[in-house]
Amino acid sequence: MPTTTHPLRTEKVIIGEPEVVEDGGAVESSDAWLSLKAAAIALQGLQVEDGSIPDAVHHPAASEHVAAIIAAIATLAPQFPTDEAYLAASIADFEKWRAQAFGVPDFLDSLVAFQPQRDRVDGIRHLVVFPMYTQNGTRSRFVEATLVETIWPEFISRLEQEYTNRLFVSLRLVDFTPGYDTNSAVLFPETVSMREVPPFTWGAIFQDREAARYRRVVRAAAEITKLDLPPAAARMLDDRALTEQTFVMWDLIHDRTHMRGDLPFDPFMIKQRMPYFLYSLEELRCDLTAFRECVAIERRLQDRVDAGAPLDAAEMAMLEHATLVQYAVIFDRIFRFAITGTRVRNYDGVGGQLLFAWLHQRGVLHWTDTALTFDWEEVPAAVVALGDAIDELYWKSIDRPKTTHWLAAYDLVRSTLEPHPASAWARGLGDDVLAGAPKGFTDAVRDDEFPLSMFYEALEKKMRPVIASTAGIRADDA
Repeated sequence: MPTTTHPLRTEKVIIGEPEVVEDGGAVESSDAWLSLKAAAIALQGLQVEDGSIPDAVHHPAASEHVAAIIAAIATLAPQFPTDEAYLAASIADFEKWRAQAFGVPDFLDSLVAFQPQRDRVDGIRHLVVFPMYTQNGTRSRFVEATLVETIWPEFISRLEQEYTNRLFVSLRLVDFTPGYDTNSAVLFPETVSMREVPPFTWGAIFQDREAARYRRVVRAAAEITKLDLPPAAARMLDDRALTEQTFVMWDLIHDRTHMRGDLPFDPFMIKQRMPYFLYSLEELRCDLTAFRECVAIERRLQDRVDAGAPLDAAEMAMLEHATLVQYAVIFDRIFRFAITGTRVRNYDGVGGQLLFAWLHQRGVLHWTDTALTFDWEEVPAAVVALGDAIDELYWKSIDRPKTTHWLAAYDLVRSTLEPHPASAWARGLGDDVLAGAPKGFTDAVRDDEFPLSMFYEALEKKMRPVIASTAGIRADDA
């Protein structure tokens, strides 16, 4: 089995094999990890939503649990040499929290010390412990602990030289506390409880969870819709690693797209309240950019193959995964995104509905005789056309007032999706709203501005138990 020596490590790491403790067992089954995990879960039962433990009667027990966490981190730290500074800072932050009578936790120092983007080596592991909320999980800033493993194959390392994204970290969940026994598939620094917000230098996505959800949902949806999957797409459903690496490629390009291109002034739309379909278009824009770039990568590398030029192993993997990303974007968007979650301002849902309807109305997706089919030769051009339409909307936005941009974005979505019949936006906003503050525009948007079509209403009923079953899913569960 191949080995590598990481420049910050003193021992050999066998890629793909678990970290081990001194007794030869895997970290996730070690007494130290199990003790840490149990103590974190016990602390969660004492914490209130902001992460503090205000009832002094619980402080003795909390002190015992924190002592157990500190002891476990100290025991496990030698197994994570790249996290030496972070784990030392974590111990200090826990000690400080205990000394300050368990007020609102402040783990800024350990967060700043945690820099996983510096060690993007396939198979390298991290021990992560923070008081934090988990996106799509819990809003409470409880102490959560995870063991994670980096997914960074050679072809991704090569790809990142072209699609540079120094902040992007791709991870696999090994074990975790209940905050991640949810739909959460990200680890973001802004979720940590801290006294002030530092410049963020990384963001992590659990591609194993995304891939597992994809495999389970697409397998069920293909059966329900009688979809004959292309051979390459079908192969993903039976190959965990293949699907995980496909999602790494997708997310690497998606993530960097948020800050590239002709953009509105605030592309992340974090600091302003706006109609939720704007978020739909931003997320879809990034996905469709990943799709477009993978079409270009596939064509470029395939042209070399057709010309008789040899590809090395990384280029062959890149060619294979560029094709698979295109299937993943389409199927994840139309089968999972469109029907996951409630209909209350579900911007991912609207994005999935928009892609499906766009392809259907352009005659490359068909629902005939209760079966779903695609004209695969025509699909790439149709998907890229939707991406181009969103890009043009963004390009024009720089010359428009904000609310005029919002109205133009609504027209783009409405040109494909039918709005709710009671929609004030669809009827035309009154002069009192149009002449007023932006808040009036946003308040006029219905929670379910673009309801599910008849196709999706029927599909959602059949897929509901499958979607629900993906909460907390692990890589091996799919």
